[in-house]
Amino acid sequence: MPRTFTVSDSIVIATDASTVYGQISRPSLMGRWSPENLGATVHDEREATVGTVFDGHNKRGPARWTTRCTVTAADPGERFAFRVHAIGMRTPRLRGPIATWEYRFEPVPGGTRVTETWTDDRRSWPDAVANAFDRIATRGHTFAAFQTRNIRTTLRNLKRAMEEPPTSH
Repeated sequence: MPRTFTVSDSIVIATDASTVYGQISRPSLMGRWSPENLGATVHDEREATVGTVFDGHNKRGPARWTTRCTVTAADPGERFAFRVHAIGMRTPRLRGPIATWEYRFEPVPGGTRVTETWTDDRRSWPDAVANAFDRIATRGHTFAAFQTRNIRTTLRNLKRAMEEPPTSH
């Protein structure tokens, strides 16, 4: 079965593009929304710019792993993207193209349309090998199907967090 290399989904969030971008462009915060990511350790600086390197901390069931990522686009209020290029248990030692994540922000009536896109960068893997690996790693799914569900969950969680009124202490 041929692979699907790119999946995406969108949601409208009732806030401006700069505010949403300000949250998404801080990799350490991603764990607040993602069903798989626990956050990140940013190596370079606080504000992510093109070239910023960070380690994403992830979990799926009992499995935990770390990915090394580099920011490839940082256009405030418009687009934020990074590529995942190394993976490992605690330290991302296994290098190679893994995936690219992109977030686009489009002002629309009522707020901002946020589009999250995942692209499978494992182009050199034969489809049969990738499909077999994916079904083991995701308990029966292709990564495209698995990431479609993760993206939907992430966007819903982001919307909820961005739209809920601040709590006073």
